[in-house]
Amino acid sequence: MTTPLSAETIAIVKSTAPVLMEHGNAITTRLYEILFERYPQTRALFANAATDQSVKLATAVAAYAANIDHLEALTAAVDKIVNAHVRSGVQPEHYPMVADAIISAMGDVLGAAATPEIVSAWQEAYQLLADLLIAAESRCYADQQA
Repeated sequence: MTTPLSAETIAIVKSTAPVLMEHGNAITTRLYEILFERYPQTRALFANAATDQSVKLATAVAAYAANIDHLEALTAAVDKIVNAHVRSGVQPEHYPMVADAIISAMGDVLGAAATPEIVSAWQEAYQLLADLLIAAESRCYADQQA
């Protein structure tokens, strides 16, 4: 996998990895609160999620930040995420909802530390990841129908 992100975006996202390791669970816990409040239709997607889902997601987000310039290191993790999303019925239209929730959660948890530059970099980084996941999930859905 290659990354079409700018060097500046990559540097900013990588710089957030330690903060995400420290505050990741608080961010992902808040993400789910926001997601279910603003987009109640997403609750069904996570009905069978493990009780430690926010911890798993926090770990995945921190790993993504740390490896944003070497996404190939995340291939096995991405495959697991894709399979889980396909089992749950995640669709492309869900990704903007999650984007809204995760960016809002970062702001809520990190406060002033979530500078406009960090927010912008994470919006770009999230979109890259969403595009990769959507493409992989699309292939899985097509394989299931074949």
